[in-house]
Amino acid sequence: MRIHCKIVAIIVCFAVLLLLYHFVRNAADEPPLKQVAKGNYLQTSSGLGNIVSVELAQKPRPVALVSQKQPRPNRKSSKLPKRRVRNRANPRGPNEPKPPRKPVSEEWMHLAVVACGDRVDETLTMLKSAVLFSIKKIKFHIFAEDSLKPQFEKGLNKWPHPFTLKFQYSIYSITFSVGNAQEWKKLFKPCAAQRLFLPVILKEVDSLLYVDTDILFLRPMDDIWSFLKEFNTTQLAAMAPEHEIPKIGWYSRFARHPFYGKTGVNSGVMLMNLTRIRNTLFKNSMIPSGLAWEDLLHPLYQKYKNHITWGDQDLLNIIFHYNPVPLWSPVISFPCQWNYRPDHCMYGSNCAGAEEEGVSILHGNRGVYHDDKQPAFKAVYQAIHDYPFEGNLFQLMFSPLQTKFLETVNTLCGRIPQVFLKQVEKTMRKVYERRVIVHLKHRQN
Repeated sequence: MRIHCKIVAIIVCFAVLLLLYHFVRNAADEPPLKQVAKGNYLQTSSGLGNIVSVELAQKPRPVALVSQKQPRPNRKSSKLPKRRVRNRANPRGPNEPKPPRKPVSEEWMHLAVVACGDRVDETLTMLKSAVLFSIKKIKFHIFAEDSLKPQFEKGLNKWPHPFTLKFQYSIYSITFSVGNAQEWKKLFKPCAAQRLFLPVILKEVDSLLYVDTDILFLRPMDDIWSFLKEFNTTQLAAMAPEHEIPKIGWYSRFARHPFYGKTGVNSGVMLMNLTRIRNTLFKNSMIPSGLAWEDLLHPLYQKYKNHITWGDQDLLNIIFHYNPVPLWSPVISFPCQWNYRPDHCMYGSNCAGAEEEGVSILHGNRGVYHDDKQPAFKAVYQAIHDYPFEGNLFQLMFSPLQTKFLETVNTLCGRIPQVFLKQVEKTMRKVYERRVIVHLKHRQN
């Protein structure tokens, strides 16, 4: 019996030894498992007890396992012969020459103005406001009497060099392709009717912004120029309404001729697609068929010359009355803050857009830049006129302008200084930021 017990004990021990040998061998064949825990690597031993203790103490994190992931071999690439793959960033071969760079066409904005009589200084101040705040370069198209050309050339050529790089200019004589030239010159203000003939004269220009001499840009011209992108395929001009309220508007109360919309449009700021104007046949009240722009002007003037008060502006209102579709908007083209005149504040504030955003373009009609009837308008004009180009905008323009407005609070227009100053301050900040960025780039290069 004892012998049998001993034999059983020996067999059991032998079995246990075989079992342990089996576990040890399997553990040795397994690769070591690595785990990231708090930035330290923990490696398990080959013992079963140790493996279990690690799994319970720290569960492996998927992120750590991803960070240790090795790239899988591409089975297809292993079967196919290797090919030379060109770099996408540099698709040329090692011996291939670099292709010549294509010249980048620079976009120019076109600004047209008509100046006769004693309007040289006022016109130069308008052009100055356009150059001061613009981003893109501008081509000035100046129509003036021959006697004024030397004054314009002298005034523009003495501007500082950094600003002369931002514009080019051409000066044209006053010419009228149809009708009596002297009659056209006396239509309203001297030479103002010249604007009607811009599509005929500037045949190489696709689009332009026409402004009166008494305009001041209080923000970059680029912003109003961008409205051209909003034109559809038939629209060819954009203007602001003559008034916001028909009850107190001039055309709605006094006009003796057709006009556009409910209040008429003001042509002091006029965005024009000249190509479309040249290629359009305009409906009219004279003949059933349409007429080209140049053929329409003189007959229209002859028909309405005894009924128009504001000259070329009235003729534009008549034309667009019979052709309402081409305008940028079915009622008005752009909001009143883009053509802000004394009429918007002298009877009480009636330009909501200016109250919200500030004046974008100031129109000092009625001669308010040169008398004391509207000191708020005169203060803005004087601040831009006296600014010495390269001086600090805030110190030499904005601060004097704020001080001047303290003297205008007793007037209807002067009691809302934020309307005049809001956009000016915002524009000056943008100009300052652009100058600082450009200066830093030059220093880094």
